Amino acid sequence: MKKDEVNPARSLYYGFFSKMLVYTEDLGRFDGLTEALEVMIANPLDANSAEALKEIQAFVETGSHEALVEEYDAIFHDPESPIVRTTASYYDEGVESGKKRLEVKQFLAKTKIRRDEKQYKEPEDSIGFLVTFMHELIELIIAGESSYNTLQHCLFDEILNGFEDIFIIDLYEHERAHAYRSLAVVIQAFLEFERLYFGVTKPKPKPKVVRESESCEFISETEEKRRAANRVERSADSLVKSCALEDDAFEDEAGISEL
Repeated sequence: MKKDEVNPARSLYYGFFSKMLVYTEDLGRFDGLTEALEVMIANPLDANSAEALKEIQAFVETGSHEALVEEYDAIFHDPESPIVRTTASYYDEGVESGKKRLEVKQFLAKTKIRRDEKQYKEPEDSIGFLVTFMHELIELIIAGESSYNTLQHCLFDEILNGFEDIFIIDLYEHERAHAYRSLAVVIQAFLEFERLYFGVTKPKPKPKVVRESESCEFISETEEKRRAANRVERSADSLVKSCALEDDAFEDEAGISEL
């Protein structure tokens, strides 16, 4: 895989997730969403995420952006129903604002990116901030600042990789999730790609596991590695075909900016 070639598409995905997961009262929060969906649908990571992206597109076309806002609030903020937690600290320690938040702040301090506390109210280790942070890092790397390659690797490996699987399950299983259930499918497909991109594995043990039906086929370790390599190459080919949208479409979704 030629990582430089897939970085624009990775930035597009993270920008899309930022729009869907960042809490903001900005009426323009979903600007560029339709265009991003069209690009990703044309070059999906796999068949499941392709269908999920089409479901999100249909949801937006039928119910408008206001319907997305209502569903977002119902899933993440409604005190009258179970809410989906969004922070790495909660999934790591069972408390908000724990050591994972401190770790993210330490990563942030090593960059020119800063959080606008007036605009962005949620903690640095929330999923919305993290995907926006990754988007900004990739944009800096694309602009030639290759020193951020190591930092993006560490941010994914030490923070995102540790809790995204559980977050995805919670999001998918929420009783009021519709478009966001489809989003969970897209995040899962992209998460698997990112693991292959960075060469990291799914963390074990996991507090919560989605069990799939077991196959009777015996697959050797060598064969499994070959298949995994083939999967990432196919995904990379699809990502390379994707084109990045204008930067303005994904700026400051989490209230972060460059110095």
